[in-house]
Amino acid sequence: MDLFDYMREANMEKESPLAKRLRPTTLEEVVGQKHIIGKDKLLYRAIQADKISSIIFYGPPGTGKTTLAHVIANTTSSIFTSMNATTAGKKDMEEVVKKAKDNYGMYQKRTILFIDEIHRFNKAQQDYLLPFVEDGTITLIGATTENPYFEVNGALLSRSHIFRLEPLQKEDIKQLLHRAVYDVEKGMGSYHGEIDEDALEFLADMSDGDARSALNAIELGILTTEPSEDGKIHITLSVVEECIQKRAVRYDKDGDNHYDTISAFIKSMRGSDPDAAVFYLARMLDAGESITFIARRIMICACEDVGIADPQAIQVAVACAQAVERIGLPEAQLILANAAIYVASAPKSNAVTNAIFGALDLIKKQKTGAVPPYLRDTHYKGSVELGHVGYLYPHDFPGHYVKQQYLPDEVKDQRFYYPSENGYEAKVKEHLEHLGEEEE
Repeated sequence: MDLFDYMREANMEKESPLAKRLRPTTLEEVVGQKHIIGKDKLLYRAIQADKISSIIFYGPPGTGKTTLAHVIANTTSSIFTSMNATTAGKKDMEEVVKKAKDNYGMYQKRTILFIDEIHRFNKAQQDYLLPFVEDGTITLIGATTENPYFEVNGALLSRSHIFRLEPLQKEDIKQLLHRAVYDVEKGMGSYHGEIDEDALEFLADMSDGDARSALNAIELGILTTEPSEDGKIHITLSVVEECIQKRAVRYDKDGDNHYDTISAFIKSMRGSDPDAAVFYLARMLDAGESITFIARRIMICACEDVGIADPQAIQVAVACAQAVERIGLPEAQLILANAAIYVASAPKSNAVTNAIFGALDLIKKQKTGAVPPYLRDTHYKGSVELGHVGYLYPHDFPGHYVKQQYLPDEVKDQRFYYPSENGYEAKVKEHLEHLGEEEE
């Protein structure tokens, strides 16, 4: 590299976005993701020992997938090369493979290939990589925001470790923002900026675990805010509101408003008020509440408050949770609204809830006895000698039903499930009553 190239790269680095300049170069500088890069974890040990095998990093935007790839690039003795699947084609991969073979043949240097947005490669492109990953010509590191089990070739997955990255915690984002404002070498410390605590809290909340979003906002705030009389750039709440285009609503994810709003949301669905349910859903979405957290609450409500009165409710709620995870915002708000309105509008019953809690309470309070011998497992030699006989197979009887005691003797007269008259559960109640009449 001549002086001109060196100066050009130095200037490009200086002018590059803050999120890129702050990118860690060592594991110690990485913030968050301790579940995969804690000092006792496999990935940490593999990076430190320079014993990386093929890897797929999977997680939402701004959680550090590319960052971890660059940390590996800075610590490995292998040749590191990268490409983005949105712009690269088969010809680019062929060139990488050729160089990898030459480097190993001439210098015994292995090659690590980092492919960002690997889910963008079609099946044929992914298939092309497979033999070279398998024979060790290249070590693959893929990064994707999509579920790799849906989007990446199964053969590649079977030869790779899958590491899921989670959205950064609020404290992680605050640490990065503090570094961005005050770090002179990599951050924007030379601008003499100061960030107010409420602005820091708000920005850490609104970024929703996306470090890049938070850093872009703070960079914009510093570059567009005039210094005050004291010569410092003061980053206030109103400044960060403008930068991230979010209004500071009264909603603290760790405080009363968080619990009050989610409580109101659940009680509105339970109370069959779809308008109130979608109102509180909108408040949470506007405040940056986790969409996966909201989806979990809808699933719980579908089981706890709807139950068998509408068996479709849990299917709708589970489908919502899966779709939200795969699609993300902003479209996820439509999916959540669909599920919340469905559950709110469904007939209600807590009979299932009462049944399981009643059974758990009984088990805690009294001796419940052993499983009747004729209900025990018979899929092994010697079961007959142990007395595991006498079971009546219901499908051998008219109506596919036969009277038989299933509960242990000690609790044989206990009843836990009392179906309501609501929705489909009314039919369940009628059916069970009919079976009871047949027993008499």
